[in-house]
Amino acid sequence: MTAFASDTTETTPRPEHDHGLTGLVADIGGTHARFALTTPDDARIRAVATFEVDRHRDLAAATGAYLEVTGAHPTTMMVAVATPVIGDRVRLTNHKWSFSIDETRRRLDLESLDVINDFVAQAAAVASLHGDDDHETLHEAHGEPDAPRVVIGPGTGLGVAGLLRLGADRWLPVATEGGHRDAAASTEREWRVITELGRHFDHVSCERLLSGPGLVHIYRALHTLDDAGDVPTSMSPREIAPAAQAGDRHAAETLEIFAGQLGAVAGDLALSWGARGGVWLTGGVIAGLGDAFDREIFRQRYLAKGRFHDYVAAIPVRRVRHPHAGLLGAARLLMQTSPRHGDHT
Repeated sequence: MTAFASDTTETTPRPEHDHGLTGLVADIGGTHARFALTTPDDARIRAVATFEVDRHRDLAAATGAYLEVTGAHPTTMMVAVATPVIGDRVRLTNHKWSFSIDETRRRLDLESLDVINDFVAQAAAVASLHGDDDHETLHEAHGEPDAPRVVIGPGTGLGVAGLLRLGADRWLPVATEGGHRDAAASTEREWRVITELGRHFDHVSCERLLSGPGLVHIYRALHTLDDAGDVPTSMSPREIAPAAQAGDRHAAETLEIFAGQLGAVAGDLALSWGARGGVWLTGGVIAGLGDAFDREIFRQRYLAKGRFHDYVAAIPVRRVRHPHAGLLGAARLLMQTSPRHGDHT
């Protein structure tokens, strides 16, 4: 499944065995809303379904649609959303959805509803990903297992979170809005692209380049800089990689700039977090690009930290392969808040 393919389903099979499935988890982005059922006893997820947020009025409506097709009757819910969570009113950063946590809890007849930043869930998932099937190594290094980790993921936006070890099997995910730090250039071409984007945006953040929409922003900027004609207004992120493969030089350069920028930002985060436990990449864009994501350019820029080359070289970089990491992380956090488990992770 890719970020750009039509992976949406509005139906999901009813769980064959729904005994104990009293927990509901959701991962809400600017494009997709993903749901699954879980139990207070483990972090396994069942009956996963993906919905388009554009097809539903708000969180309660999308959740209601999921519950209708599953026939489930959960009592608790953990929701990861792509926006800062401050107070009762939640507004998605890259979509028009806005909702009250308390009102949504009452509409869904839940005993409890917790809402967290989506990358808190991504970071929580990282703590339990160990097998090769769950991740791909982009830069091999031993690292320090007890040291902080950092998670970065380009999707509809750019998410960033930290992960701190508190004990033998206890981790604390830390929400940030690091994707909105200023974009920085390492080459003259990148500087020109960022300057061109500055003509259209009040603030050129990393997210303006490192996201699905960011791919199109870079492509349009390159066209403008080279006076190569107008880019179709319907140009979408999923068209960039095929265009590059077909010989479009601006699409190919877009992918190079994207990989280089992501590598540079990943290295910056490794330094600023002291993330000697590892850097983890997630988000739908890299999965959607597949082999078109230039891993070598990424790695070169990740390591290009001058006197601190050896510092970042000792930090492993892995890409999350788990198809539903956000749901997995939300399930782990829901389990932690269960009265039967207390603060156990």
